[in-house]
Amino acid sequence: MESFLLTTNPLLGRNSSLSSLSSSSSSISTQLNSKVEIIRRRIEKVNTRTTHVPASIVASSASKRKTGKGLSANVAVDCSVVSEEAVKDVSWTEVQYESGSIGHRAPPPAEVDKDKQMEYITKILGSKVYDVAVETPLELAPLLSTQLGVNLYLKREDGQQVFSFKIRGAYNMISQLSKDDLKNGVICASAGNHAQGVALSAQRLKIKAQIVMPTTTPTIKVDAVKRLGGTVIQKGDTFDESQKIAKEISCRCGITFIPPYDNEDVIAGQGTVGMEIGRQMRGKIHAIFVPIGGGGLAAGIVSFYKLVYPEVKVFGVEPNDENSMAQALYRDEIVNVTDIGHFADGVAVQQVGNENFRICRELLDDVILVTKEEISAAIKDMFSDERSILEPSGALAIAAARAYCKYNNVTGVNLVAVCSGANMNFDQLREISDIANVDQSIICTMLPETPGSLKELTELLGENITEMQYRFSSGSEDAVVVYKVSAVGKELEAMVELLNSAGFTTYTLNDNPTVKNHLRYMTGGRADIENETLFRFTFPERKGALKHFLKDFKPTWNVSLFHHRSQGILTSDVLIGVQLEKSEHKHFHEYINKVGYKYEVVPQDDAAHVLAKLN
Repeated sequence: MESFLLTTNPLLGRNSSLSSLSSSSSSISTQLNSKVEIIRRRIEKVNTRTTHVPASIVASSASKRKTGKGLSANVAVDCSVVSEEAVKDVSWTEVQYESGSIGHRAPPPAEVDKDKQMEYITKILGSKVYDVAVETPLELAPLLSTQLGVNLYLKREDGQQVFSFKIRGAYNMISQLSKDDLKNGVICASAGNHAQGVALSAQRLKIKAQIVMPTTTPTIKVDAVKRLGGTVIQKGDTFDESQKIAKEISCRCGITFIPPYDNEDVIAGQGTVGMEIGRQMRGKIHAIFVPIGGGGLAAGIVSFYKLVYPEVKVFGVEPNDENSMAQALYRDEIVNVTDIGHFADGVAVQQVGNENFRICRELLDDVILVTKEEISAAIKDMFSDERSILEPSGALAIAAARAYCKYNNVTGVNLVAVCSGANMNFDQLREISDIANVDQSIICTMLPETPGSLKELTELLGENITEMQYRFSSGSEDAVVVYKVSAVGKELEAMVELLNSAGFTTYTLNDNPTVKNHLRYMTGGRADIENETLFRFTFPERKGALKHFLKDFKPTWNVSLFHHRSQGILTSDVLIGVQLEKSEHKHFHEYINKVGYKYEVVPQDDAAHVLAKLN
């Protein structure tokens, strides 16, 4: 793919540095205007209907521009913190579609803000990010390319000094503050990558940086910010609570708040990733895959690409349970996803930014959803290909590229996956390793307690067993055996049919989170407990979480089962069984709502209840 910037400007050779691009931005802008005219004519031919930006989006963008000091729309001009603009609360489960599929977003508006697009191009070309960031390589992934039948190039943002692209946007905004604002220092809220970007930017500019981090933030990320000279304030159980605290301090003390994504200078800084891809890539690109949390990186890249290379598809990528942008584009409005997951904590954002949504609504081709199993498999693929370990959010684009090729039968093209970061808590590797093998399935078999039955079962399974839990169940006719086998799809169906026909009653458990996360680790004797109800809780991963849960627990609420397995992220799934009389159910629910932990009741007909009695 010949870059428009490189082929039309005599000052820019194919090997010219990015500093050359920045210094030549004024002359390039003139040439880009003619490019915009060509794109405008294309848009007018293709789009015939008129779609207006919702008034709520226009109003929120205007409000944000008036706040100053980098504050987002929920901070008033007088620095009083006001409530967020009214948005609909939704569940991540309300918008789900198959991994790799596209075409789910609402139609984009017929008219885009081309003047604003030009502003972003100019800002990207004039960005100051290279005072602190490096131009990261665009590398071919040989093993993945062979497997997929495409040329998959990886944009290695995990190679930045802070192991994430976030340094670009943070520095670009901070470096443009006035001298007076710089003297006062900066403040932000973050649980990881943005925090390190702000801390390093402040260190380079020799100013103070305060970082408000949730109390649940892993120690490795807190220590990383401290090493970069940032002053860490650990307050709030969630990012939203920490951000509110940071904005209050910003207003009270006159310190500039550095938002993680909803700011034009931040977006432009992230857009330099797209500029680099355009300069580095020699062949024609079919599609670029970009992780989305709040939307800063995707908005920056698509702002550059849809002006300079409008034929290139740009897809955002989200985990299927952290789908705030997919929901917004599907519904054509910003929403608040109240029950997001935290497996990929770098993109665990309940509500996307206003400006980010405006840009993605106009320019982004679509959002691809992937599962945590597919993300884990992508981390494994990256390790096999490059001997590097990405964080879950950093591997999203690889997972999407794989799913996209498989679902749409795409071969023989050039694809780019943006590897956005590698800041992961080491403890999370255990869970990732456990679920990375997407070619394996979890099943359980009722095993008669007769001599030789286990041997007969293993002979039927052959060499497919990769994990097994079994314990003798005294005084019962059969015991439960939970195990993993290297089989999926039709091969798995044939295996289950074989076992059932041989007299071994067998169930597949692949789609049951309670079984996958808890009960398969708890194989034991049979236990038929009266009045037992199973609950799945989300505990904050911090000291005292269990103590807080049990603080005012009534003696009549007997805990009959408990399983907690740290996942190395901000929260943990906990399975708890409680013996409750019918008259106590209302009081118990009132109590746990007061505790404040998210929870759900495991349905009585769920396989988890069956296994709980058999384990």
